[in-house]
Amino acid sequence: MRKLLLTLCLLALPAAGSASPVQSLLPGAEQRGAATFRLLGLPVYQARLFTRGGAALDWAQDFGIELTYQRRLSQDDLAEATLREMRRLGYAAPGRAQFETCFKGVSPGDRYLAVSQGPDRVKFLRNGRTACTLRQPGIKRSFMSIFVGANTRSARFTRALLG
Repeated sequence: MRKLLLTLCLLALPAAGSASPVQSLLPGAEQRGAATFRLLGLPVYQARLFTRGGAALDWAQDFGIELTYQRRLSQDDLAEATLREMRRLGYAAPGRAQFETCFKGVSPGDRYLAVSQGPDRVKFLRNGRTACTLRQPGIKRSFMSIFVGANTRSARFTRALLG
């Protein structure tokens, strides 16, 4: 039993010593807020907002949003919902093919992390691995406004996420 416990502790050491994906892309990031997005009362995903030092959201600064899915969603569902929301908010959206490159279907527990890299670039990680980088003028505001913009689908969700 003692040997098993020691082995488990040793296996955990590399993970504990490595930087989180958020920290590697956004040094000094701390969680600012968290919220669960629900559709018809059912949880779809848990979201966390990361800013440098846990500061209030400032669109002039880079920040990250992590989504941990609670439901199974297809690649088509993710791409279509994202494009539809960007259009609803009045923003130019990249082509569908770009989103299909970024987004694969998800199952409960899968995570996507989106981190802005200036106003015209957002990097996406899926379960800690690079999925893609979208480059387009204003993509940071276009994409991130789905979650933290002025006209999101759920004001309560956005308030909680903004901390």
